[in-house]
Amino acid sequence: MKKILILFAHPAFHKSRINKALINSIKDMEGITLNNLYEKYPDFFIDVKAEQKLLLEHDVIVWHHPFYWYSAPAIIKEWMDLVLEHGFAYGATGKALQGKWALSVVSTGGRKEIYCATGSNQFTVNQFLAPFNRSATLCRMNYLPPFVVHGSHTLSQADLKKHSSDYHKLMLSLRDETCQEKDFSNIEYINSIIEQHA
Repeated sequence: MKKILILFAHPAFHKSRINKALINSIKDMEGITLNNLYEKYPDFFIDVKAEQKLLLEHDVIVWHHPFYWYSAPAIIKEWMDLVLEHGFAYGATGKALQGKWALSVVSTGGRKEIYCATGSNQFTVNQFLAPFNRSATLCRMNYLPPFVVHGSHTLSQADLKKHSSDYHKLMLSLRDETCQEKDFSNIEYINSIIEQHA
């Protein structure tokens, strides 16, 4: 069984229907550690050694956050800048994260069709997530396709329930290794893994 670390960041969590639903669907699951960064570090003084210890103890690292200006909330960048140190996460001797899986879980206010070359945002979600992809790769991790929920402001209760169920199933699949790395090739979003295994 793989151990999953969810690095969650939402500066206005109390206002987010979708992220509340996603987190509630997995917060009591065995093998999952929920690390709420804004709750843990309201002053942004990140305990680097404690965070590195958490990374070492887990097999799957998840950056879970809403899209803020086509990226992540500020504390995620601060966490990456401080915790993914040279000699620990990358560099000739920085092999602590080698072989671990990493992925992004993001919610967007915009609909999926605006995240493409012909859409108003001009780029895909995966293109916007390139810094996460490259950071994970630099750290010798295997970066998986993202889990994405679009149109978060207009989701119905049925939509919330479906996305939460899909997120729960995904975490089970990753934890119990019922999906293999070959399943992740040539897919845009990891959400489709759930549909294939439904």
